[in-house]
Amino acid sequence: MSVKNGKDYLYLIWKAEQSRKQYIIGQLTKNGQYEFQYCEEVQDAIKEGFQPLLCFPELDKVYKDDRLFTVFASRLPDRKRKDIQMILNKYGLEKYDEYLLLKRSGACLPIDRLEFIDPIFDFDAKTTRIFYMAGVRHYLKCNGENCEQSIQMTRGDEVFLQREPDNEYDSNAVQFVDSAGNVLGYVPRYYSKGVTELLEQEKKMKCHIYHVDKNKNCHECIKVIMEILPNDGN
Repeated sequence: MSVKNGKDYLYLIWKAEQSRKQYIIGQLTKNGQYEFQYCEEVQDAIKEGFQPLLCFPELDKVYKDDRLFTVFASRLPDRKRKDIQMILNKYGLEKYDEYLLLKRSGACLPIDRLEFIDPIFDFDAKTTRIFYMAGVRHYLKCNGENCEQSIQMTRGDEVFLQREPDNEYDSNAVQFVDSAGNVLGYVPRYYSKGVTELLEQEKKMKCHIYHVDKNKNCHECIKVIMEILPNDGN
């Protein structure tokens, strides 16, 4: 759980169509009631084409509701679906919990470029995050074609973190490399600053390939599981 000041947090990410840059455009919190507000990066996202959500038109307002906002709840699978238990099992849930399902699934839809992510606040605790590797298409150089031949990684393969401080787009850029030192992609921008801090502090981290989907045309084809270990390594 990503808790700060008694509130559980989720960040809302928007990916620009042209640059593919990911912006943290808003935050959803839960503490008795739900609150949503835009973040500072929304201004830069607007310059790249993002339009404020119709139900949240004011950029400087904190929206509150006793129930999960309909615009977010509607992104989740219907609890009455016949296969709903299978979906819940996929995300490690025993019962239908809107907020936890939002947190664990990301609620990413093909109709837009929005996704919820679970931020990292406590760098001293054992933490696990599962996410898609960014920038894969650039390094595999497959242009979304012949993915069967391009992707050589399989589930369980270990990958390693390597800083790229001279990256012109993100001074906190962190690359994923394989055991031979080949660059595969990047830690998503919404995690890169925190991961950079962890690397500077020489924190123990382990990363492995969690899932490979060779039908995603290199945009979301390699999923990584990253574990941040406490100083004792346990």
